[in-house]
Amino acid sequence: MTDNDDLLNNNRVGPVMRSGEVADAVVEAVEIDNPGKVIEVEDMHAYLRISTDSEMILRRETVEDCLGRAFRMQELEVNLSSFAGKIETGTEQFRFYFSTTR
Repeated sequence: MTDNDDLLNNNRVGPVMRSGEVADAVVEAVEIDNPGKVIEVEDMHAYLRISTDSEMILRRETVEDCLGRAFRMQELEVNLSSFAGKIETGTEQFRFYFSTTR
């Protein structure tokens, strides 16, 4: 199996974000909002790829706590370059998840 096959056949989900204050807070918040899950962070200098298996929850309130200031989920969208999996968006949380169509 090639690296490309691995990418196409995995169930990793999560955001790809421009590096900076918001991305750093999202990394911290994801670890809090997803207890017991292994969170991987790939630092590509200009952006961070944040991922876990199957499902990832990110809550507005947790990001606010990590940032130390008010935060609206639209601010996440501005810093979101891409994402893996499917996404459900809302004012209080984002959910990244994996589902098959087979």
